[in-house]
Amino acid sequence: MNPEILLGAKHGAKLIFVGKEPGRHIIDQEEINRIIIAESAECEVVVRLKGGDPFVFGRGGEEARELRRYGIEFEVVPGVTSAIAVPEAAGIPITDRRVASSFTIITGHRAAHTGRKGVDLSRVESDTIILLMGLGNLEHITSELMKKRSPKTPVAVIQQGTTKNEKVVTGTLEDIVDKVLEEKIRAPTIIVIGEVVNLRRESAP
Repeated sequence: MNPEILLGAKHGAKLIFVGKEPGRHIIDQEEINRIIIAESAECEVVVRLKGGDPFVFGRGGEEARELRRYGIEFEVVPGVTSAIAVPEAAGIPITDRRVASSFTIITGHRAAHTGRKGVDLSRVESDTIILLMGLGNLEHITSELMKKRSPKTPVAVIQQGTTKNEKVVTGTLEDIVDKVLEEKIRAPTIIVIGEVVNLRRESAP
């Protein structure tokens, strides 16, 4: 999330950083829940500020359940998930009636394996696939998808979308891994797979 949004906080507001970085959780979720409950007992208003939408891979549902368990009143303010906002800002429509009438959003962590908590990518039938937190597993992801999809399927990897460090690399399932390494793409990224990627040429703002 752009830290400049914190400039809107009231003077004297207590700011507690509980952010996460790829592969590194500074504070685990149980401790975050504990902090929210503790601060709610002391402060008139507590804001749990998240990037994107709090209920799309944001663990907002877990935090809401914890608040309800303690009888603490709360309000949820919906956001726009980065899975849609980032490609859109880069000129990639998630759906387009010419080439895509469906999309699936997947966390890249779960795409790394199959089983009870995993995602079998070969069974995903949507026209567009959007992966969050998938950069570290990109080679596995593309390999799995090529079992059912053409190696020429378009792919876009968007680094730090909507920020000054945004970088967009496009390719196909068969060559995107090499291109990402070549361009030294770093997390966080949004990965878009499907024919909509080719529409960036006509939709880029």
